Amino acid sequence: MPAADFNMNELHWLMDMFNTVDVGLVVLDRDYKVCIWNGFMENHSGLLPSAVKDKDLFDLFPSIDEKWFRSKSESVFILNNRSFTIWEQQPYIFRFKNYRPITGKADHMYQNATFIPLTTTTGEVSHICIIIYDVTDEAVNKKELEDVNAKLEQMSRTDALTQLTNRGFWEQKLRKEYMRISRSGGCSTLLMFDIDHFKTVNDEHGHRAGDEALRHIADLLRKTLRETDLAGRYGGEEFAVTLLDTDHEGAMIFAERLRALIENSSIYFGDKQIKLTVSIGFACSDEKKFERYEKWIEAADQALYHSKQNGRNKVTAYSDL
Repeated sequence: MPAADFNMNELHWLMDMFNTVDVGLVVLDRDYKVCIWNGFMENHSGLLPSAVKDKDLFDLFPSIDEKWFRSKSESVFILNNRSFTIWEQQPYIFRFKNYRPITGKADHMYQNATFIPLTTTTGEVSHICIIIYDVTDEAVNKKELEDVNAKLEQMSRTDALTQLTNRGFWEQKLRKEYMRISRSGGCSTLLMFDIDHFKTVNDEHGHRAGDEALRHIADLLRKTLRETDLAGRYGGEEFAVTLLDTDHEGAMIFAERLRALIENSSIYFGDKQIKLTVSIGFACSDEKKFERYEKWIEAADQALYHSKQNGRNKVTAYSDL
């Protein structure tokens, strides 16, 4: 084959690969006007190369984050170094719809990109080439995995029946709060309560009624909590609440409000109305220097026990024992 024919074939092959390769190839000049636009870009944008040639990129695609894009490109023009971006930093440069059946959950194509300087014979960077990679499958899979892990983490710290935090997670948070106030001072209160005569509810109405009672108490508790408070199911019919930055007076107001709210409510199981009350005990961190957070729990539990021993449906502060 003559050298001229071989060179023509080489050029034909290069152009064929340029237009059929499964990545986007865009060349921009120093004024961000489009010089080259390959088949990938045409297919996903719906714009022919002749329609975009010599047009301002930002006029063609107003959705591009121009400030970010210029900052990324200028470093390539000035420093004559490649630059990269991944979808986790910038989900996409060109907002193309996602047509891939496997990743149909994504409404747009996630993209990685490489910015390459193109130099003249004198070594001056006159243009840049941007290579666009479709990484939608990878992005969607990673997002789905992150969502699954987040749900599993949420499940691992949630009591399935009441949807409050479980004992392990609540106690972990209490320990951190104990360390915080031991180090920085301040006052927080630990409140514990349980349902009065809960065994009777189970015996007379069945365990399903008991479960409904626990869910009912948890719902009322959620309505009483502030955003900074953390409530959990401590075990059985016993609940615990960490009241952050709350002194004796504030804790008493909270406890009485919760006690009265529960006393004045009812649950209906079948055709039976079930009335519930709770006994509450609390301990403030500034009323005694507890050696360990476990001692704080014991103090609140002692106050709770005192409420149960003295008639139930009461609130007792550890400092009043």
